Amino acid sequence: MPALPLFVRLHKRPVILIGAGEAAEAKRRLLERAGAVVVAESEAAALAIVVDDDAAVARLRARGVLVNAVDRPELCDFTLPAIVDRSPVIVAIGTGGASAGLAAALRQRLEAMLPARLGRLADALHAARGAWRARYPGAGERRRAIGAALAAGGALDPLLDHGDAPDAGPSQAGGVAGIVRLRLRSADPDDLTLREARALANADRVTHRPGAPRAILDRARADAARIECAAPPLDAAPGLTVDVEML
Repeated sequence: MPALPLFVRLHKRPVILIGAGEAAEAKRRLLERAGAVVVAESEAAALAIVVDDDAAVARLRARGVLVNAVDRPELCDFTLPAIVDRSPVIVAIGTGGASAGLAAALRQRLEAMLPARLGRLADALHAARGAWRARYPGAGERRRAIGAALAAGGALDPLLDHGDAPDAGPSQAGGVAGIVRLRLRSADPDDLTLREARALANADRVTHRPGAPRAILDRARADAARIECAAPPLDAAPGLTVDVEML
């Protein structure tokens, strides 16, 4: 992973913008949309966007400011993604500066896929947090139940339009536990079935034989334990275990 994606809260915070013309005005609109206060180079700020001024990039970096140099990925400390806005849901697509056109094409596809009212589902889930905690006191059990509700075809499938006031409470739950055994026919993660990909995404731990494809193991949550073992586990630990083996 060449860069760590981050969402930065800029409301009422200063961001330096240097440059003129259409590119600079587009960045100004984006910053103002995020609530940032656009300031000049002489002001104090942690971030800066620079259009066509390599000398300014050097000066700002010398001050410890993180810089985005527009259309100059080799000079960038951070890049700006293509954005799909379903507030409070934000989808950001980045290519590390390799191809803005590719990022834009992916954004257009996602715009068509994601319901316009997806943000209302997120708000409803936020409002129902207390009810989910009361129904499922254990964090792992709660995560699996919510994951099952949000899965493709689930009661809260996020790719479906749930209306203006969706019911996102624990009545929509359906959790998963035990052991799911994945017997892989291919080392390519794109060949995973929907069920296999969903199991990996919800796993508390992934057990696997030596040499299991890293690309497959990476489809599990980053905080799920990876346990290499010579044979499949016989007994299920609490939560969901996914055991991976190549056929």
